[in-house]
Amino acid sequence: MAEWIQAHALIVGALLVLVLLVAWLVFGRRKPERIRREYKDVLSEGAGPAQRNTALIDTPPAAAIVPPAAAGLMAGVAEVVAHAAEEEVEQAATAPTDDLTRIKGLGPKLRTLLNSLGVTSFAQIAGWSEADVAAIDAKLGAFAGRPTRDNWVEQAKLLAAGDTAAYEEKFGKL
Repeated sequence: MAEWIQAHALIVGALLVLVLLVAWLVFGRRKPERIRREYKDVLSEGAGPAQRNTALIDTPPAAAIVPPAAAGLMAGVAEVVAHAAEEEVEQAATAPTDDLTRIKGLGPKLRTLLNSLGVTSFAQIAGWSEADVAAIDAKLGAFAGRPTRDNWVEQAKLLAAGDTAAYEEKFGKL
């Protein structure tokens, strides 16, 4: 055995170094400790949240300065505007509103855009003709083409009729 070790001394030495290296990698290396950072700021010291600046936020906007000569004219205009606003509020309160986002392809941004154009119900969309679709489509900007591509009119007809089974069969789950 001693003769064999002397004859293969280089190989035995290399194996011994390799075994020691593997043993050191597995057992001898110590992993560095994780450094724990503690953040100290005003809130960790017990300070409360910032106070609301009610003086700036809650004050009404400054009244417009109107020359005395135009004051009489402005009073009449204000009455007409107030009357028109009341009529608009009454119409909006009596008009049926539906959740337009139930239509596939019509999200919250499009709903807001359609509401600003006066479209608030499925029945309105269901009654659109090709010309109405083209007119609305021209006002949709980046969303142009969606009413036709996503079949809004057909979807709205089914939703206005309350036929959810036919809707889900054709367009998928609500």
